[in-house]
Amino acid sequence: MVRKKWGEAMMNIMKIDGYKAIIKYDPVIDKFRGEFITLNGGADFYASNIEELKIEGKTSLKVFLDICNEEGINPYREYSGKFNLRVPPELHAEIAAKAAAEGKSLNQCVTDLLGEAIQ
Repeated sequence: MVRKKWGEAMMNIMKIDGYKAIIKYDPVIDKFRGEFITLNGGADFYASNIEELKIEGKTSLKVFLDICNEEGINPYREYSGKFNLRVPPELHAEIAAKAAAEGKSLNQCVTDLLGEAIQ
């Protein structure tokens, strides 16, 4: 399981058969909950410990993919590659200056920065 800190939130990502799932603890039911993030539907899973979570994740994933295959449904969430981002004007100016200094477009500079942030 990979643990990354983005801002103040901790994100726990588990890879199961090459698919990424976000793992969170649910204190109400006293279990871990996994949710696949690149699939187009609900393939979530629950367990009391990490080993069980891996087993339940594989089972949930297989059922989801089998149903998609039977129904002729694309199981993957589609991303357009576009999203709106609002930043303070001062930050916008700093990023624009960085992009110009590096001979990059603003878009390429932000893309590079985001790529570095998730490594």
